[in-house]
Amino acid sequence: MLDFTLSPQHQQLQQLYRSFAQGRVKPLAREMDEREEFDMALLQEMKEHGFFSIPFEKRYGGAGADVLSYALCIEEMSKVDASTGLTISVHTSLCASAINEFGTEEQKQLWLRPLANGSKIGCFGLTEPNAGSDVAGARTTAEKDGEHYVINGEKIFTTNSAFADTFLVFALTDQSLPASKGMSAFLVDRSTPGVTVSPDIPRMGIRAASNAAVTYQDVRVPAANLLGGIAGTGFKIAMKTLDGGRIGIAAQAVGIAQGTIDEAVRYVKERVQFGRPIAAFQNTQFKLAEMQTMVDAARLMTYRAAVAKDQGQNYSTYAAMAKLLASDVANQVTRGCVQLLGGYGYAREYAVERMMRDAKITEIYEGTSEVMKMVISSSMRLK
Repeated sequence: MLDFTLSPQHQQLQQLYRSFAQGRVKPLAREMDEREEFDMALLQEMKEHGFFSIPFEKRYGGAGADVLSYALCIEEMSKVDASTGLTISVHTSLCASAINEFGTEEQKQLWLRPLANGSKIGCFGLTEPNAGSDVAGARTTAEKDGEHYVINGEKIFTTNSAFADTFLVFALTDQSLPASKGMSAFLVDRSTPGVTVSPDIPRMGIRAASNAAVTYQDVRVPAANLLGGIAGTGFKIAMKTLDGGRIGIAAQAVGIAQGTIDEAVRYVKERVQFGRPIAAFQNTQFKLAEMQTMVDAARLMTYRAAVAKDQGQNYSTYAAMAKLLASDVANQVTRGCVQLLGGYGYAREYAVERMMRDAKITEIYEGTSEVMKMVISSSMRLK
């Protein structure tokens, strides 16, 4: 029998996340967006509450929870502020999870433990100015020099980079081979000479999240920093890590959409036109009913992907489907809610304006919607 209800433990965690999001994150969301800067006191509180530790084993300093619990956290945070959801997601899904899945035991003790216990924050350097969806177009290199590698190149759109301590960086270790065989992954400490983080890139949405270009100029790292200890496995690590990351982005999109509906429902109950609240008009009711149905569908697909990963199933296609649907729903719903609020929906005083700007990126990062369709269609064996 299928069970579509959350367990009592998951419900308890969901309430914990929701209480923190509503009480601590929501009051800061607009200000952080206006300043285009994440609140460092809030970041510290999130560390102390274990929000960066959720799906990692206790033996590595984690909370010992599961991927579904993590998705619930991202959803609740993103209901009030997508930048907060993203900050947790990149640290967890992309940096720490890659070490957890592919790192040696020594690397897990040295690099994963401080990430899993929240004492350090991680980021993920894959995208380059001329290599977005075409990961194989990357040009950052890592040349072997004795017991070290020397990294040179530039990564762009590196989320969390303004305050991250640990940089997971992908570079070509054998330029004679295609990237699928010649790329490797490296763990780099922020303090390593030659690592330069630019000011944050001005963006349309998720403006409070840190997102910058990072240059690596003659950055020397020990060979022991090669993730997994095997050169040439970077492309595989990147693709598998992005599969898991898409669960987080799907949860973020669901959160944005649900949060926008929640704001719209409050508004339509209070806004009076033609002598009665606009919630009384059937057009308003039907529009909200359609949007809530879409959000619930996206939520169920996101939870399916999370549970599949928890159970050790092949979740790649499920994650791509969840991200494809949820990101589309987030964009449709935020536009629809702005329309319901009319002129006020277009004003920065109301959160739906920010939410609409935040929603767009969910169709782009960690694999565009077009890439998601490629992943899904390839699983259908159409050729």
